[in-house]
Amino acid sequence: MQIGLLEDDVHMAELARLWLVDAGYQVAVFATGEALIEAIPASRFDLLIIDWILPDIQGDEVLCWVRKNLDWPVPILFMTRRDSEEDVVHALELGADDYMAKPVSQRILLARVKALLRRSRQCKKQRYGVVGCPPYEVDVTRHRILNNGTPVELTQKEYELAVFLFNNLGHVVSRSQILERVWGLSSDVNTRTVDTHVSRLRSKLGFSADSGVKLSAIYQHGYRLELLDAD
Repeated sequence: MQIGLLEDDVHMAELARLWLVDAGYQVAVFATGEALIEAIPASRFDLLIIDWILPDIQGDEVLCWVRKNLDWPVPILFMTRRDSEEDVVHALELGADDYMAKPVSQRILLARVKALLRRSRQCKKQRYGVVGCPPYEVDVTRHRILNNGTPVELTQKEYELAVFLFNNLGHVVSRSQILERVWGLSSDVNTRTVDTHVSRLRSKLGFSADSGVKLSAIYQHGYRLELLDAD
């Protein structure tokens, strides 16, 4: 497994690299966002670990570039001293898969990396079995959703949420399930992020009686994407 580590603190970068190499991973270390961006196309990393505060472009800008330009959904772990609720939510909404506040321990870092890679492998196995329902189509090659043949502009997390809901068409899914599968977080994290993304997704995809597909909130539990009776 190839991991790209973006960290400008030399001591922290070397320590994290040693931990990851000892665990059996191949690691490429980058001190600037531009250096990582330049290396990404030829490297095809299985996971990226990104610091926020960098000497050139900031980590959230690197995250935006990755989500906009890559044709594969590489998992991204933010590892930074910025740990306010606003910072965490901002990074997750931009497309980060997990978030760790420094200082970090060896065991927790390796556990997070292992969990992200495991979920990534599961997603790769599952996404080819995704079936949209008219008028919606899931384009797994370009990671997009089409409505009546027209691509809908979605963020990375909105796309992943839509895929998860289509995979569970007709079933109630809890907010904690959504957080775990889409964001890779435990259920004790504030669920407002889920509600916000569901609201945006409902609006962007136009789930309604006219489309024949409804996204309903289930009181005190979660959400259900369902087909409406044609009659």
